[in-house]
Amino acid sequence: MRMLEALAAASAPLSVSDLGVAIGVDQPRASRLVQQGVDRGYVRREADPDDARRTRIALTDEGRRLARGVRGERRQLLTNALSSFTDAERTELARLLNKLADNWQR
Repeated sequence: MRMLEALAAASAPLSVSDLGVAIGVDQPRASRLVQQGVDRGYVRREADPDDARRTRIALTDEGRRLARGVRGERRQLLTNALSSFTDAERTELARLLNKLADNWQR
């Protein structure tokens, strides 16, 4: 799912290496995930127009639908979880999450 979400968020198809970086796995693991995605019809390989020796990975229509569904489900779960928060608590949570993101070490 992380692979599909990363591809859905990307502005263009990704190389296997770039996809691995995006989802935090090494290149061999990324290659295996891509093959699983191809086998299931969620992603496809396509030639890189800038370098014929490389391939890029893109979502198929089915992969895009699946990624969109997962994002929608997560959004609904988050909405449900935050429904008991007051406006002040939501504001404080947002402030703290921004602080965490600003200080996150990669």
